Amino acid sequence: MASNKAVNQTVTLALSLLLLLLLPSFSLATNHTDCGVETIGTCHNKPKALRLKVIAIFVILISSMIGVCLPLVTKSIPVLHPDRNLFVVVKAFASGVILATGYMHVLPDSFNNLQSPCLADKPWHQFPFTAFIAMLAALLTLLVDSLMLTFYNREKKSSSDVAVISSESPATAIHGHSHCHGGAMEVVSHDLEVNKKVALQRHRVIAQVLELGIVVHSVVIGLGVGASQNVCMIRPLVAALCFHQLFEGMGLGGCILQAEYQLKMKSILAFFFSVTTPFGIALGIALANIYRDGSPTALIVVGVLNAASAGLLNYTALVDLLAADFLGPRLQGNVRLQMVAFSAVLLGAGGMSIMAKWA
Repeated sequence: MASNKAVNQTVTLALSLLLLLLLPSFSLATNHTDCGVETIGTCHNKPKALRLKVIAIFVILISSMIGVCLPLVTKSIPVLHPDRNLFVVVKAFASGVILATGYMHVLPDSFNNLQSPCLADKPWHQFPFTAFIAMLAALLTLLVDSLMLTFYNREKKSSSDVAVISSESPATAIHGHSHCHGGAMEVVSHDLEVNKKVALQRHRVIAQVLELGIVVHSVVIGLGVGASQNVCMIRPLVAALCFHQLFEGMGLGGCILQAEYQLKMKSILAFFFSVTTPFGIALGIALANIYRDGSPTALIVVGVLNAASAGLLNYTALVDLLAADFLGPRLQGNVRLQMVAFSAVLLGAGGMSIMAKWA
């Protein structure tokens, strides 16, 4: 479909631009102020930090793969099928994790970056750029959702008109009332098929938009870990990131499962999610001698990316995941399941909020 291809191209372009946006920050290795210079103390141990970061690459990679692949490989298990209640509860838990990731991890990081004393007072300290960029990102995500639905609603209308004309042809009239009734049933069946198609395309857009927001944040945080030589910071951060990637991957994996992609597309989405944080760490290790995450350009680029990622994640979690499920017929028709799912959301969001102390 045209809209699906457009989203694929947008995701690919955004991933390509991410590295280009980060490149200017690598040249700011020298700074005459304290900005961009990591404080050397008892926690500064370069050889030990390198060992921890190498271990982190493999541990986080495994955690990410387990998280994103778990919903995909459990499709054949009846109790975890998307039509079962347990899947709804697990998805609600993962949605809470994604929501807390945007509000408790990504958004505060962007505020810290764009309000850093290392940045000039004008304009960075005179306007809330983080909130503004996050708002724009959420609105752009809304626009993508809206245009996608408009496109398929038009397709539904035109297809339904063709079906009605076909059922009311002169040949149909000869066979009397029973055949007309059969033609009407065909139109209803056709509408149901188109509605299912629209829902499927929406699930695919949600999966790709969610992946984009996660990938941007994962590369940024991985870069920071890889460039740091502070073992006191790396050790707890890696542990928190493992849990973070595991549960966030479950949320993304559930969206990929509902999108009903073929094996190739599932593998691509799972691969990019799994490798982005390890890739960011490896990139940070390679550039540890020239990259300074406290330099003005690095603060601006990372802050803008985090703000955009936060807006995208928050919109997707609230509108596309939580609101779509809680306001849908399944949970609206089952109060008990609704309360259990809401408790799962609170548990997921609460757990990720606590992790904000370390990550």
